[in-house]
Amino acid sequence: MAFKDKLKGFFGGEEATEEPEEEYVEIDANGSHEGKSKVIVRPFNLEDFSDVKPILDALREGYTICLVNIKPIKEKDMVELKRSVNKLKKTADAINGDIAGFGEDYLVVTPSFAEIYRNKQTKEPETVEDSKEE
Repeated sequence: MAFKDKLKGFFGGEEATEEPEEEYVEIDANGSHEGKSKVIVRPFNLEDFSDVKPILDALREGYTICLVNIKPIKEKDMVELKRSVNKLKKTADAINGDIAGFGEDYLVVTPSFAEIYRNKQTKEPETVEDSKEE
């Protein structure tokens, strides 16, 4: 009998009272991203080229400022250091981030929301000192 009832409903014998349910996903606008909205400053050690991947992953998440100690790889292999730094530069450019060295052994790599302040010192031209002596 169930088949007959379906045919009657299909051909208009009885009106189907069943309406398709619309499904909505409720999103809590206040608390859904609280854990990811914090900025993290995270140190990394760069001992070989394979150590670049976790740094890149953290940068691509978009919430991590990376402090990279390059001293171990610098003492080992300068070619690997250059390769690693180039990879970090390309990724920083791709995500509109920034990269800068400070000291001899550290790099700072930031995602797009942060900019690295660079102190633009201007030297006095030496000709000024020379002209005072004349």
